[in-house]
Amino acid sequence: MINILFICHGNICRSTMAEFYMKHIVNEAGLSDSIYVESAATSREEIGNDTHYGTKKKLDEMGIPYTRRKARQVTVDDYHTFDYLIIMDENNARNLRRIIGDDVDSKVYKAMAFVGESRDVKDPWYTGNFDETYDDVSRSCDALLELIKERLCHNKQLINSHFYRGV
Repeated sequence: MINILFICHGNICRSTMAEFYMKHIVNEAGLSDSIYVESAATSREEIGNDTHYGTKKKLDEMGIPYTRRKARQVTVDDYHTFDYLIIMDENNARNLRRIIGDDVDSKVYKAMAFVGESRDVKDPWYTGNFDETYDDVSRSCDALLELIKERLCHNKQLINSHFYRGV
């Protein structure tokens, strides 16, 4: 099982959009038994709040299912549980470091890095533009899923080669 945690400041806009989008494409790829997805915040400001209405509206528009949820803050245990901790911006990186310490296992990735960009995912909390955020999130999640599919395929090939050679 590969575990993915999307992280933003409040866990109501970008990280939840990424969580639900990723769950959707993972399900469509038939990989729900192999990939687990969640999201969390670096701050405590929105703890307990549901997904932002603008994120829900955009997900509805795109036909992406979502469920009621409560924002939560990332923990040190999350660092040990998740294989990928995907941050949305540089502020998330600084705040996450305060919570988990150094990324000694190289599990923290900036979302846009999966599409070869070093910039932040646009934050609709400030821009009001959920379309731009969706474009960033969908592109980065699509690229991440392709990377993981390659990893899963490679692992399966290794297992099969060991099985057939009797190793």
